[in-house]
Amino acid sequence: MTGFLISIVVIAISLLIISKLPLGVEVDNPWIALIAGAIIGAFNGFWSLFPGWFRTTSAVVSLGLIPLIGSIIVFGLAAWLVEGFRLRWGIGSAIIGAIALSIVNSILLFILRQIGLIPVY
Repeated sequence: MTGFLISIVVIAISLLIISKLPLGVEVDNPWIALIAGAIIGAFNGFWSLFPGWFRTTSAVVSLGLIPLIGSIIVFGLAAWLVEGFRLRWGIGSAIIGAIALSIVNSILLFILRQIGLIPVY
């Protein structure tokens, strides 16, 4: 449960950072970012229910397109569900936003692991 809460906060901070970049992603306030982070985290948690061999095989066989398309769909779905989280250019913003979210989220998680706040697996 603690890992999920940390994930929500990290995704929310990532969304706030992304909303300051000219990518077409708009977040009204930090509370909206937390709600969107919870939705994105929940959908990402659903993907982790699949066995590891399936996730790895689908990523390798599709050259990473299946996880990327899944991230774009989740990003767009979160924007559709949360009022105050908008994609200015539609699918283009969803594509750029999902890629940016992945990069910023990875950097923040790396920093938290180096500090020791998140255990290294």
